[in-house]
Amino acid sequence: MKIKALQVGELGTNCYILADETAKLCAVVDPGGNAKRISTAIEQLDCKLCAIFLTHGHYDHTGGAEELAALWPDVPVYLNRRDANPDSPYMAQLFPVVAGAKDYDEGDEIAVGGLTVTVMATPGHSEGSVTLRCGDVLFCGDTLFAGSCGRTDFPGGSMQKILKSLKRLAQLEGNLQVLPGHMDLSDLDHERRTNPYVLHALERA
Repeated sequence: MKIKALQVGELGTNCYILADETAKLCAVVDPGGNAKRISTAIEQLDCKLCAIFLTHGHYDHTGGAEELAALWPDVPVYLNRRDANPDSPYMAQLFPVVAGAKDYDEGDEIAVGGLTVTVMATPGHSEGSVTLRCGDVLFCGDTLFAGSCGRTDFPGGSMQKILKSLKRLAQLEGNLQVLPGHMDLSDLDHERRTNPYVLHALERA
């Protein structure tokens, strides 16, 4: 397993390319923009794109998805249905429609070559936020950050729900790698010791 991280889009979203180098297959997590740069990185890995995963529907995580899908029209784009159907012009700005997106949800497993990506529903930043687990790696989107957590003041956000999601992640066994949607990478041991939101979640949620 190889993971390449890129910062993309106006808000510096962490986009990840997850690759099975043996099978020469890869998936993109949260292509928030700069689709041409992402496609170049895929070519440099000498892998074939087989999936595009969106941890939630906010524009800074989905901005490059349709352009990538146009380059690879047979590749599925996955987005939880709770973030996929904006019901007003304002919501459509925050949650732009991703044409052709396939729903995925709690417990779904998707193969990337010989790797298995498991979907965990972790609402709170948005109703449809998910965390993707592959081996000892967690692609957390905007649920868990290094030392913090995602905002809950957008439509669909909930502090109560994100605390429950943080508690769930913190209670996973092992020192898993934390690959968030913004800023620095981390690991669960560090977050369990130092992240005030995680500590609060473990005490109260």
